[in-house]
Amino acid sequence: MTLSHDTAGTGPQTVVLLHSGVCDRRMWDGQFQALADAGHRVVRCDLRGFGETPVDAPHVHADDVRDLLDALGVDRAVLVGSSFGGEVALDVAVRHPGRTAALALLCAAAPVEHEPGPELRAFFTREGALLEAGDVDAATALNVDLWCGPDAGPEARALVHAMQRRAFELQLPVPEEHEAQPSGVTEDDLRGVTVPALVVTGAHDVPDFRAIGDRLAGLLPDARPVELAWAGHLPALERPEETLALLTGFLAGVGTPAAAAG
Repeated sequence: MTLSHDTAGTGPQTVVLLHSGVCDRRMWDGQFQALADAGHRVVRCDLRGFGETPVDAPHVHADDVRDLLDALGVDRAVLVGSSFGGEVALDVAVRHPGRTAALALLCAAAPVEHEPGPELRAFFTREGALLEAGDVDAATALNVDLWCGPDAGPEARALVHAMQRRAFELQLPVPEEHEAQPSGVTEDDLRGVTVPALVVTGAHDVPDFRAIGDRLAGLLPDARPVELAWAGHLPALERPEETLALLTGFLAGVGTPAAAAG
């Protein structure tokens, strides 16, 4: 299966946008075309179980991204990952060395074991109870309230609601044998990821993700940590233009694929 995706731009550097676990590729509406206009070849995709990509078999998300790069003829790309997309980006960097030119991790989830804190445990318990009761609408609203930061306006919240509702529609009927396979990434694996990495955290995010950002910044050898004082968990949706400026600046520092390799 080839992941549902969009492409734009013809620049020498390919940028792949990987969405959050409460979103799909629509979350990048504020950055997708603008990055192409800035001179990059840009790809955004729906991972399996999100947007327009169904779940039809056992899978590893990182391998799906590798297969998409192959289908597009892309040898090496900058991976930009939001939350769960950040976890997938790190998995790609570990599982498929040489395919990643750089990483921009926005409030990334951890590909290594993380013990959830009280707020996140309470959220998972409540979400599970609502889904068990068949109240998908309430579970969707619960996600919107937790993951949208204080600067997320009505349009952003409505979009997150629609994307999370779609994810539930695709994922809830999936049999266990078709679910995503664990990556098995270790801390030592992450220490071996030597490409430039922008590690972004939000001051208003759930404490777990701030802690994960600090942990990643300590593990990745070429990490540049940035805390956004205004951000919650989804900066690309909360302040699209400021997130675009952050990514554009990082990409300018990464340079062309040849420069990154040298």
